[in-house]
Amino acid sequence: MEEIRDAKYRSGFVALIGRPNVGKSTLMNRLIGQKIAITSPKPQTTRNRIRTVYTSDAGQIVFVDTPGIHKAKNKLGDYMVRETASSVSDVDVILWLVEASTFIGPGDRRIAGQLKDVNLPVILIINKSDTVKRDEMFAIIDAYKDLCDFAEIIPLSALKGDNTDALIPLIMNYLPYGEPFYDEDTVTDQPERQIVSEMIREKALKCLDDEIPHGIAVTIERMEEKERITDIDATIICERETHKGIIIGKGGSMLKKIGSAARFEIEKMLEKQVNLKLWVKVKKDWRDSDYLLKNFGYDQKE
Repeated sequence: MEEIRDAKYRSGFVALIGRPNVGKSTLMNRLIGQKIAITSPKPQTTRNRIRTVYTSDAGQIVFVDTPGIHKAKNKLGDYMVRETASSVSDVDVILWLVEASTFIGPGDRRIAGQLKDVNLPVILIINKSDTVKRDEMFAIIDAYKDLCDFAEIIPLSALKGDNTDALIPLIMNYLPYGEPFYDEDTVTDQPERQIVSEMIREKALKCLDDEIPHGIAVTIERMEEKERITDIDATIICERETHKGIIIGKGGSMLKKIGSAARFEIEKMLEKQVNLKLWVKVKKDWRDSDYLLKNFGYDQKE
């Protein structure tokens, strides 16, 4: 990357924070122009910190997508809250995403209180701007502007891409000058196996009933790349025998639906044919087991 390094080159880390289901992963995917983080209308979809990298001649932005800030109900929830807190302590800029509404709930007020003690530029992102009229947006900005000492306030639609082009140069203004952290071809620090497991979990989130997705995890048992095809064996972990039956479905119909949808996404990413085999196992109350959480990739170290 020698040709793009000069005295004006900027690089730094940017955390996306906000309540669950506000559009953090959708915005990050939009900004880097590629799907890395899974998305779902169900809250608490993101469980780990996910780093993605945007590189241009002007600089490099390392986006850190964090789990939605929420009140933890189990050890998995505790882990997610710690992931978010740790992310915010290690970045140069914070993007706080809120929905386009004049109603500011207790969750957002709690976040605002925490941000007052953070000595970093905070850019307020009013997402889903396409759902309100122009006059309403002025009222929303007015409702939020005094909650924090914001560096910038910008309305946009992560889903439709409205005004997202303006965000990159805006962020660059607040990053320090310096060398890039990643090679220019790097898009994410997530290993392929992790992305594949998350793609399978995303399809399960979209296919299953509301009460089941929070209790599932996906592990990749085998991922073997051949010349023309990649063989993948994966297991969907759930907490109840009744959930297992729902995930499998009558005659295996639900599991086939999840597998077919996941295989389509994985083939697009790998750019080759995929042979995906899914199994379902029950691990009772795994979200409160330190051993199983670590086993499934949610490291419980402080």
